[in-house]
Amino acid sequence: MADEDAPAMGMFERYLSVWVGLCIAVGVGSGVVMPGLFESIAAIEYASVNLLVAVFIWVMIYPMMVNVDFSSIKDVRQKPKGLCITLVVNWLIKPFTMAALGILFFEYIFAGLVDPQTAKEYIAGMILLGVAPCTAMVFVWSQLVKGDANYTLVQVSINDLIMIFAFAPLAAFLLGVTDIVVPWETLLLSVILYVVIPLVAGYLTRKKLDGEKNYDRIANFTAKVKPISVMGLLATIILLFGLQAPVIIDKPLVIVLISIPLLIQSYGIFAIAFGWAFLWRVPFSTAAPAALIGTSNFFELAVAVAISLFGLNSGAALATVVGVLVEVPVMLSLVGFANKTRVHFNSREYSNEVE
Repeated sequence: MADEDAPAMGMFERYLSVWVGLCIAVGVGSGVVMPGLFESIAAIEYASVNLLVAVFIWVMIYPMMVNVDFSSIKDVRQKPKGLCITLVVNWLIKPFTMAALGILFFEYIFAGLVDPQTAKEYIAGMILLGVAPCTAMVFVWSQLVKGDANYTLVQVSINDLIMIFAFAPLAAFLLGVTDIVVPWETLLLSVILYVVIPLVAGYLTRKKLDGEKNYDRIANFTAKVKPISVMGLLATIILLFGLQAPVIIDKPLVIVLISIPLLIQSYGIFAIAFGWAFLWRVPFSTAAPAALIGTSNFFELAVAVAISLFGLNSGAALATVVGVLVEVPVMLSLVGFANKTRVHFNSREYSNEVE
């Protein structure tokens, strides 16, 4: 990818933080006024995956999948640094810093504000967020920083494969239990819904548009459907916060307490990954998605596992929902920061990896 300034953003992307705030308010308000509606929506699920949420996420991901060119995936081996950063941060740093922050705040700093048993549940929910690297939303963040779509796909796919084998033992170790039950159907179905199906649809669309020979046609198509991706994101936010509205309204102080270590974790992990990429002279189109993948969470899986292990009304389930509340504005702020620092990456000479 050639060096260039950040792409111009349309109305949806330019004011995305405003739309997100409004959608959170609409979601919570709707959940309070129409709880029966969201109870009915919550029942539309299979293997703890809400099917309506899955549809919205699919709509969010599909437009960017059209840009994936399979012929260039083989070139990822020429740029191993971004993948190295993603894997090290996701599996060797992030889970342990999240557990450490949870223990620090809820067993020491906030010890007088929360009873010990509930504090342990909050820590458990935070740990589940830490061991679940992002799958779906990262394609949105990568698109907003004009990241390498093919490289992002490979990073997410490899993360998913590792997650299948590493999630249970790592969560068990950090939670201090040996008989943790992971809903494998939830994990596998989520990967199929959030990666495989939109990827196949994108490939078929690209093939129909004759993408190998007519890149302008691809660009025009994706420009037209791009607003659909943002609308899918906003619809997902309304639905998630509508489903969790009663808990959010009933426990505002606890939400603030949980948010503090989550914010420290998110900005700290991004600083580690993005700073490492800069010092390692990784191209921006690889560095930005690598840092965003490390920062973002697979909150759908974390919520499902928390409910499965501790119950719908548990502190662990609440902590994972707060993770969703924190993640969207944090990730938007990090996307903005990354785009502003693009020039510092593009003005440097890279070692052995080129855009």
